[in-house]
Amino acid sequence: MQKTPPHIAILPSPGMSHFIPMFEFAKRLTLQHNFSTTLVIPHYSGPHLDKQNAFLLQQLPKGMNYTLLPPPNFSAFEANLDFKLRCCLTISKSVQSIRDVIKSLMKTQNLVALVVDLFGTQAFDVANELNISPYMFFPSTAMALSSFFFAIELDATVSCEYRDFPEPIRIPGCIPIHGKDLPEPFHLDRESIGYKYFRDDIKRYKMAEGIIVNTFNEMEAGAMKALHDKQLENPPIYSVGPLVQTTRSIENSECMKWLGDQPVGSILFICFGSLGLLSRAQIHELALGIEMSEKGFLWVVRSPNDDPSGFLPEGFVERTKQRGFLVSNWAPQAKILSHASTGGFLTHCGWNSVLESVVNSVPMIAWPLFAEQKMNAAMLSEDLKIALRLDANNNIEDGLVGKVAIANFVKDLMDGEEGKQLRKKTMELKDAAAKVLGEDGSSTKSVFHFSCMLKNKI
Repeated sequence: MQKTPPHIAILPSPGMSHFIPMFEFAKRLTLQHNFSTTLVIPHYSGPHLDKQNAFLLQQLPKGMNYTLLPPPNFSAFEANLDFKLRCCLTISKSVQSIRDVIKSLMKTQNLVALVVDLFGTQAFDVANELNISPYMFFPSTAMALSSFFFAIELDATVSCEYRDFPEPIRIPGCIPIHGKDLPEPFHLDRESIGYKYFRDDIKRYKMAEGIIVNTFNEMEAGAMKALHDKQLENPPIYSVGPLVQTTRSIENSECMKWLGDQPVGSILFICFGSLGLLSRAQIHELALGIEMSEKGFLWVVRSPNDDPSGFLPEGFVERTKQRGFLVSNWAPQAKILSHASTGGFLTHCGWNSVLESVVNSVPMIAWPLFAEQKMNAAMLSEDLKIALRLDANNNIEDGLVGKVAIANFVKDLMDGEEGKQLRKKTMELKDAAAKVLGEDGSSTKSVFHFSCMLKNKI
């Protein structure tokens, strides 16, 4: 009789930046290590989430399944909840539904673990109650994870606002950064429910039997060493990255056809992610800066309707039509970054986007907007030296990043000497990423050790 494979329940939080790497991790366990997996998907509707989730879930390999949780009740909360707080509350308000799903899986599957996203630690209580091993998946950097563990000490020792702290903050194992570059939760009002939730949630990280991080040692050696050195205090760390989207779109989109007609390495890809929004005034400055640079571009312009041209300077579309392509709201980013015509990436520094850029050796212009993106930008520009950082004070005019600075950065990245150095560094990281994912690579071994540990629980 054939043995039932060990089964893992995987709970992502809302948002594609968290869903995609957990989806890819589940695929790796299923296809390479003989696990079966179930994605337990919270109910959340947002820009493009329904479309992209549906696309990914249509392509599940054999051994992977999913279940959709019912919508939680938010009647007691304000309608305009912050996205991150809504993510956390979506999980905490779905605990009973999660419990029901886990109990059902236990009846039919050889369930060995529950892996939750960093916003889903409330579900650890369900795992402990039902005697299932709890793990956390951290979809961002080892630097961010190190900063979160360091947050309790910072909270006790820094009395002023972190953005006003006069000295660079030294997160264990990482380059010193300015307080203003710490992730967003550090800048919440310390008396607010959001900050309290953040501080308490970090303490719950230690309930995990291990933390899986979407990074690799060669990219974040210092932060990974610091995390490993603290494993007597904190859970074991498994670096399994880079986990990037491997599901390929079957649609033959117009932007890909256009990209195929452009010279190798000539196009700057501009995208701020599914949640990144610029003001109308900033979009105008960006457009004028791109025009001044005289470089080719493919720009994903987020606007409330399907006509991005209404948000751009008068005449911009006509003046740049020979060298530019505009896309409304969404484009197949992974395919664009892997295309030979793409020579640079102006990005918000979301970690998925950074890793997709690295595995395709595309150097970046960093324009961070929210979450941990400013910290990522500092690491990319000051430590790894694979990006130019655009949001410095001397590039800001009247609260906006100015068109002249934008034009200069684009020219430097695409044609300048500094761009050549960034491209060389990015190629080195691409080679390192390929190596860690190879048969004897550190990330491959890390996933293998994780899978063996779970199989030994049977």
